[in-house]
Amino acid sequence: MREARRLGLNGWVKNLSDGAVETVAEGTQQALKTFVEFLQQGPPAAHVQQLDYDWEPPTGKFHDFEIRH
Repeated sequence: MREARRLGLNGWVKNLSDGAVETVAEGTQQALKTFVEFLQQGPPAAHVQQLDYDWEPPTGKFHDFEIRH
């Protein structure tokens, strides 16, 4: 969440019960590319095994970046 907000992205992130993390983010193309690079490494304590992502048209329905439960 901190990295997404730092990049000015809107959307959400959620920890899944199987240990995976799901996120939806909207913002500038450059900010999103930087976010994908960050996600490939993860934060310091993370162990990233795989990153799957799709590029879709923005919806404009997000106004902040939040944690979902």
